[in-house]
Amino acid sequence: MTAAHHALTAQTPDAAIDTACRMLRLPTMRAQAADTIARAEREGLSYAGFLAELLMAECEDRDRRRAERRIRAAHFPREKSLRDFDYRANPNVDPAVIHSLATCDWIAKGYPLCLIGDSGTGKSHLLIGLGTAAAMAGYRVRYTTAAALVNELVEAADDKQLGKTIARYGRVDLLEIDELGYLELDRRGAEMLFQVLTEREEKNSIAIASNEAFTGWSKTFTDPRLCAAIVDRLTFNATLIETGTESYRLARTRANKNSGTK
Repeated sequence: MTAAHHALTAQTPDAAIDTACRMLRLPTMRAQAADTIARAEREGLSYAGFLAELLMAECEDRDRRRAERRIRAAHFPREKSLRDFDYRANPNVDPAVIHSLATCDWIAKGYPLCLIGDSGTGKSHLLIGLGTAAAMAGYRVRYTTAAALVNELVEAADDKQLGKTIARYGRVDLLEIDELGYLELDRRGAEMLFQVLTEREEKNSIAIASNEAFTGWSKTFTDPRLCAAIVDRLTFNATLIETGTESYRLARTRANKNSGTK
């Protein structure tokens, strides 16, 4: 018998369990041990049943904490759940398509996703909701806006860190770029964004949200060849969802205003 084993068994069982859980870094088992022991005695659980209860509680809690870390690492600007999306307010969005995307099969295959529609039609909600579902399913996700990404790439280039930055964005399982098409990008910024897309091509998924149809992207990417190449990268094997032109946020505001004046 080792000295450590003797030190544990010399304590009372409750104290030994507490000490062992601390040493083995099992916080959930430590927190639930007393209640599980009491229930095991009350319900006549077998030794195997009792151990299984504690081990499963630890595994489930670790999965939850890992998912929370992945969600934090994604840098979503706010919480959005697919459960909260109002399909009745925007009939352009097919619930069956979103439910299929939530299985993350497209991410496993490295396929792109494009959400196209006017402001207020739910693009960002769907982008964040799908990204959150992917993080909970075990995928590494990174959310950013097009402007923030290009600014980061320009700064990295100035600091001679562009290669490392592009590689970092290339490693995540799902890169989400919101607000693509809102601002015109100069040639340097557009070329750097293209490098990120090329790094991920047919390897890891990318999802974008844009208020411009592809035919209007020449206003964002002023070089015609570069614009065509970027559209090609984003649409090959992609799922395209058009969220429409009518802002349901604006419609809801109007409805609330009208109901308040009655």
